Amino acid sequence: MRAASRLALVPALFLAAAGALCAQSPNWGIGLSIGAPTGDFREKVYPPTAEVDVQQIEGYDIGLGGQITVSMPVDTNLAFRFGMLGMGTEGTNTATGYDTLILSHSLFSLTGEVQLFFDNAYWHRGTYIAAGVSADFERFETKTDYTDYWGDPVYMDIRRKSRLGGSLGVGHTFKGSFLNFTLEAIYHRTLNGNDPHRLEPPGADFLRIAFGIVF
Repeated sequence: MRAASRLALVPALFLAAAGALCAQSPNWGIGLSIGAPTGDFREKVYPPTAEVDVQQIEGYDIGLGGQITVSMPVDTNLAFRFGMLGMGTEGTNTATGYDTLILSHSLFSLTGEVQLFFDNAYWHRGTYIAAGVSADFERFETKTDYTDYWGDPVYMDIRRKSRLGGSLGVGHTFKGSFLNFTLEAIYHRTLNGNDPHRLEPPGADFLRIAFGIVF
């Protein structure tokens, strides 16, 4: 209950901080990204159970997504960035002698980051380091790859999870004639709600490569 309360405070803190920075000249950004799962999110092996007497191999593939951000500079080398991120990916759960299950994972995040620029934060120029936290709202779907007479999956299970995430990475802004282009490599890691002893899903850990524009 306390963890849920802390999670609910994250968007409110982002909005409060954003309001305090409104006097600054913001740099808005939009972009597309791909996410490469890592760790248990890429592949996890489950031991035999009473229901499935062989080991199960579960994992997700490369995901696709997009983001909208606003960077608020407060110093030549410092800015606070807030954003919304969405990403979706699919995977499989396989076990010898059993039907293959199709997995789908969707993620919507409210993000808050500190950006440390080596060049100029006011112009969003040059190389920068980004680190922060996010409120992650996730949906896990598991279903069979065949359907019944009405076209519905014979088996489907949907789970929703709200968790905290952390991110760390590096980016670079390339100056164009009219717009600035950005390229980022950001590692995202789930910080809570991924305890296997509580039968919680594995953390949504992935390396995100993003390309976008800043204006």
